[in-house]
Amino acid sequence: MKVLIIDDDKLVCSSLKIILSSDAEVNVCGSGNSGEDAIKLFDETSPDILLMDIRMEPMSGLVAGENILNQHPEAKILYLTTFLDDDYIIKALNIGAKGYMLKQDFESILPALYAVHKGQNVYGNEIITKLPSLLQQPGNRLDYENYGITDKEYEIICKIADGLSNKEIAELLFLSEGTVRNYISLILEKLSLRDRTQIAIFYYKNS
Repeated sequence: MKVLIIDDDKLVCSSLKIILSSDAEVNVCGSGNSGEDAIKLFDETSPDILLMDIRMEPMSGLVAGENILNQHPEAKILYLTTFLDDDYIIKALNIGAKGYMLKQDFESILPALYAVHKGQNVYGNEIITKLPSLLQQPGNRLDYENYGITDKEYEIICKIADGLSNKEIAELLFLSEGTVRNYISLILEKLSLRDRTQIAIFYYKNS
């Protein structure tokens, strides 16, 4: 698993390298200290995961992340920050980041990287408790039938919004994981969305 580290605090970069290098499965393929570094090094190293800070000058991690995802939609970005800021969280979700963790929760960094590498979305406990209130817009309930969403597809959308994995959804709804993946592909196509994170955002914004 190739990981690129971007943080404007060089001490943090060094600490993260030490933490990640303790795992034989992790290869720190590069590090930088700005949004500009993130864009340049991502192109040069093609990491499996970009582990990046948010508040950096002159280009923030969010601006850099959006730029990278526009060029590389398959990119996996995990934000690691000290700021539990509502606007940052919403922006990270909207651009398609795979996770948002607090630096204080350093013991969860490696497990989070493994989860993101497997295709999961990862958010710290503090962020998870904020999501419903941040994303929900009362009085804006959507008629999913207008999008051609079936009852079963809506049920799967709800389970995704609850944070369930494909395997958990399959077990709960007595489906195979392959069938769940097919349903999710149809949902993404019907709603013109890119990934599971955006499905959850769509659900909360329209509930």
